[in-house]
Amino acid sequence: MILEPNARKTFFFFTCRLFSSTLKDRYGFVAPSALFTENRNPRSVEIDRNKKKKKGKEPYRPPSSLDRTGKKPIKSDLPFDFRFSYTESNPNTKPIGLREPKYSPFGPGRVDRPWTGVCAPAVDPVIRSVEADGADEAEKNMEVWQSKRKRILGDPLTPAERSFLIEHCQKHRTKRQVNLGRDGLTHNMLNDIHNNWKHAEAVRVKCLGVPTIDMKNVCDQLEEKTGGLIIHRHGGQIILYRGRNYNPKKRPVIPLMLWKPHEPIYPRLIKTVIEGLTVEETKEMRKKGLAVPALTKLAKNGYYASLVPMVRDAFLTDELLCIDCKGLPKSDYKKIGVKLRDLVPCILVTFEKEQIVIWRGKDCSVKSEEKSFSLVPELDENNIENELTDDDQSSDTESVRTDSELVD
Repeated sequence: MILEPNARKTFFFFTCRLFSSTLKDRYGFVAPSALFTENRNPRSVEIDRNKKKKKGKEPYRPPSSLDRTGKKPIKSDLPFDFRFSYTESNPNTKPIGLREPKYSPFGPGRVDRPWTGVCAPAVDPVIRSVEADGADEAEKNMEVWQSKRKRILGDPLTPAERSFLIEHCQKHRTKRQVNLGRDGLTHNMLNDIHNNWKHAEAVRVKCLGVPTIDMKNVCDQLEEKTGGLIIHRHGGQIILYRGRNYNPKKRPVIPLMLWKPHEPIYPRLIKTVIEGLTVEETKEMRKKGLAVPALTKLAKNGYYASLVPMVRDAFLTDELLCIDCKGLPKSDYKKIGVKLRDLVPCILVTFEKEQIVIWRGKDCSVKSEEKSFSLVPELDENNIENELTDDDQSSDTESVRTDSELVD
């Protein structure tokens, strides 16, 4: 049964009267008109619902390092190019490609230096290529940095002061230490060293892994990039001194890298045919090199400073050498092979079966033997003759003295 609108109103009117009359007769109560939906205002219903719902707090949003709204880019006065690793990258070798777009690892708009895919140069490469003053400006900035470093270091340390700082940085005295691993001296490590210099005049740096093959490069880069001075080195342990006039409040601005950039693509290390040999000769050499007994076995994250002298000495007698690298990551023993190629020098033959096979080369000059750190020093014929004559003269003088003593 469907009622018309007018009939609905009359029906609800009589029901209200009937309901209120029964309540009034039994309990003396009249029902309010607000209980009936027809008489309620729809706006009041919405207001009641809004009152019941409590206004919740907005969720907490932590500040993002990528949000640079209203902030200027960080400007650093350091005169060198910003790289991910200063010891494991050579600015002279240019890559042949990139593995990713040129996204700056410092974050978008955080640093006033453009990212080239390999480094963030101190001088804009466009200005350096167009204007001749770009190179002069870089040299001037480096000279200013060196003079500032000398001023901060101040007077040289006395032996007593040096021994006091060395003793204070030993393991049994302090736990402060900066670890230098397979990535070498990274950009963010500079900030860690300056943070340690806030609380102590010297900091201990522990070096392990691939960078220890060339410890001279590690020491040079540490002094150049941080502005400190190495006062002690024992094996892979380095103690870096900040200087007499160092002020932590005036430390250089070092923007942090937010992620590790992908390494660019470099030319192949192992060529299909070794230069100066045929295809068959290279195949035979690779088979022969893998069959040669290993010169040494490298431990993972070890100290490899004695590897280059060992290889140089071994090349005096052997033409092919094999170094066992089982257990090492592939990237590690490839980096070791590159360092051996540049420091010994030698020719890389293969990296198969976790072995580094290197060849002395056809034109092995005497210079490589002179550079070897052999324990027995090599003497020329002239030097031997001179030494012999000196020995003869000394023996003659000794005999004369003995004769004169006998006469007396």
